Amino acid sequence: MLADRAGPFAAEASGGPHVVLGTGSWGTTLAVVLARIGHPVVLLARTAEEAQQLAQAGENARFLPGVPFPRRLTVSADWKLAGTAALLIVAVPSDTVEAALAGLNGQLAPRSVIVSASKGLASNDQRRLSEVIGARFANSVAVLSGPNLAREIARDLPSSTVVASHQADSAAAVQRAFAGGMMRVYTSEDVVGLELAGALKNVIALAAGAADGLELGDNAKAALITRGLAEISRLGVALGAQARTFAGLAGIGDLVATCASPLSRNRRLGEALVRGESWQAAQARLGQVAEGVPTTRAAVALARRAGVEMPIAEQMHAILFEGRSPRAAVLELMQRELKAEV
Repeated sequence: MLADRAGPFAAEASGGPHVVLGTGSWGTTLAVVLARIGHPVVLLARTAEEAQQLAQAGENARFLPGVPFPRRLTVSADWKLAGTAALLIVAVPSDTVEAALAGLNGQLAPRSVIVSASKGLASNDQRRLSEVIGARFANSVAVLSGPNLAREIARDLPSSTVVASHQADSAAAVQRAFAGGMMRVYTSEDVVGLELAGALKNVIALAAGAADGLELGDNAKAALITRGLAEISRLGVALGAQARTFAGLAGIGDLVATCASPLSRNRRLGEALVRGESWQAAQARLGQVAEGVPTTRAAVALARRAGVEMPIAEQMHAILFEGRSPRAAVLELMQRELKAEV
């Protein structure tokens, strides 16, 4: 069992616990990390029954088996506790963010910083999740994104991530909260870039999984990752992001981790598509949401609206929603018009 450790900022007067909304692997991991550092943390469950099961087990046996809850982590279904939060961390699937926020019934102190830790876009209108949050709450919003495979972080392996906010003191507050643990947090002011990089890389990870399933080799996968980075960067910059963000942890860092790791659910779903599974069947078997599926639809809609070329995303859209075979998609990519790299 990993011992709790009081980090240098654990005793900082925050005015309340850190509250994590989302009992999946990522939300649970963030709650565990903060509690290990020494912060009081509340992990909000959807129901009293779920809260009781998690509390009695002392771990999240479904998503993070073998990772015990630190002593400063409390599981509760009392959503009124969100009103006491110093940081309210939202780590639910992107399509459920709006409903989850509605469940808070406005019970949030004005001083609370809301941290969006989900990686996706609103499927109905392609808004970034910080925009979804900002439409409901006047609180300061920060975005957390980077190469963050939950199971590795839960095992206390070293990792790095980035937090961005339009308010520098909010980004700094999140950075301080994680100081003293094995997850090193950098700050940024590029909220748009951080969110788009974190969401769009999942589309490329689906394609990387399909490439692995087709046994196309490392040359093809390296090209896919590189050209994938080019197209998500193009869209990001067209929508107001800074190009340099895509060259950092939230861009190439997260892209490499998600495309390469066997822990990546998006990469695994891409492999399943090659075996002939539908994305619905593959996601049900994985037992978790693969954000790349709804994000592919959103990315293609955004790209068409912005007039940005995204050939890999277009082919993933055709595979997922139009019945195109992965092999036909590869052939179409290889037969595109000849052009310069840059």
